[in-house]
Amino acid sequence: MPLLPALARRLGLGPGAALGSLRGQLLRWLLGPLLVLVALNTISVYRNALDAADTAYDRSLLASTRALAERVSVVDGKVVADVPYVALDSFETDTLGRIYYKVTGIAGETVSGYADLPPVPANVPRSEAYPALVRFYHANYNGQPVRIAALLQPVYDDSMRGIALIQVGETLEARRVLSNQILFDTLVWQALLLAAVGLLVWFAVRLVLQPLMQLKSAVETRDPNDATDVDATLVHKEVRPLVAALNSSRLRMHMLINSQRRFIADASHQLRTPLTVLKTQAELALRECDKAGADPDALRDIVRSMATTTDSTVNLANRLLTLARIEHRSEDNTEPVSLRELARQVGLELAVAAVGKQIDLSLEAKQEGMVQGQSLLLHELLANLVDNALRYTPAGGSVILRVRERDGQVLLEVEDSGPGIAAAERERVFTPFYRAAATLERNPGGHGLGLAIVRDIATLHRATIILDDASHHSGLKVTIGFDAVK
Repeated sequence: MPLLPALARRLGLGPGAALGSLRGQLLRWLLGPLLVLVALNTISVYRNALDAADTAYDRSLLASTRALAERVSVVDGKVVADVPYVALDSFETDTLGRIYYKVTGIAGETVSGYADLPPVPANVPRSEAYPALVRFYHANYNGQPVRIAALLQPVYDDSMRGIALIQVGETLEARRVLSNQILFDTLVWQALLLAAVGLLVWFAVRLVLQPLMQLKSAVETRDPNDATDVDATLVHKEVRPLVAALNSSRLRMHMLINSQRRFIADASHQLRTPLTVLKTQAELALRECDKAGADPDALRDIVRSMATTTDSTVNLANRLLTLARIEHRSEDNTEPVSLRELARQVGLELAVAAVGKQIDLSLEAKQEGMVQGQSLLLHELLANLVDNALRYTPAGGSVILRVRERDGQVLLEVEDSGPGIAAAERERVFTPFYRAAATLERNPGGHGLGLAIVRDIATLHRATIILDDASHHSGLKVTIGFDAVK
């Protein structure tokens, strides 16, 4: 089985793939990525809007905390919070949820507010968005999620000084209502945008494909005996090579039909005479048989002449059929390939990338390692393996290429000191677009096709492939076993 068509079929590009409608494919390839981009843009817009809403709510929460901090003072050596009833009522409730507060004195005592309000977690950093010593964090209070602002407020008088803690928390109903409204508005506008773009793309594709429909009609309505060229100006310049190939194919087909017609005419002309002679001889034989006292010798001569004419006719037919026979040849494009030389070539090609990442790229190959295969595909296999190893090996690491022979096999090994692949994922990484967890962190823009192509090339060369831990350090060792050339 040819190697390149097999890889093309895996990627959905080969002749084995069902192409379907060109209009449908254009719409899918245009609208599909557009849908993905719109979805990503929707997520980005939604998150940015939420961040802006959170910033606005946090600023309001900080303003309430500061307003409460201004009413905290030291009286007779004690921290007190002068919170009037009106201010207290405003902290107790708002239009969509509840607000809670707590004032903690210098010694950690509760001065005012809700004593059981969740404390500030130890790992919460100070907010860099405001000059105040404020920390924002999420917690649960009375079975509800709350957002709390914790402000450190200096308090002092002539007898003492210290830091009081003012905490103001609010439930998340208002934020949730706003986030849902933002999400709804974002989805509506993005859906309208996608529908408008989809409609424009559909009309554009329909308009662009109209010349192809005209070409189809022109080809369908042509007389079978018309050998003139199809007008290439009916279609776009990108399709004109196809029209030129169609005209060339039509000319070859016309020449083939004419050749077949000539063959039929020649065969009928050449066969008519011996068949007529054979018929005449058969009639003479019948007449001789009908005579009274038929001469056996004369009859034998007629039958002998018929046999001779039949042999001549069969030979003539065979010669005519031989002239019309087409020979087909299948070419075997594999050749002996030295894996050591191939590894040296790939190593030289990727040496610059290895030096750029300060990775020690080395080759260990005492034997030639001759295998039967296609050098282009084997080069692609090894380049994929080494490129993957260089991508996921950190600076200062090493990548080793090995070629060795053992038990009638040539073993090609690529070993790196990267993160490796977990044993549970070593079968799944051969699936196209599957990315191992360890590789997502180092190369998120990666795509996930390298090992799938490596396995296909190895399978087409009847080679085995094994993923294992590196020999002397953390990392991955890929071993591919080929049959050695005898």
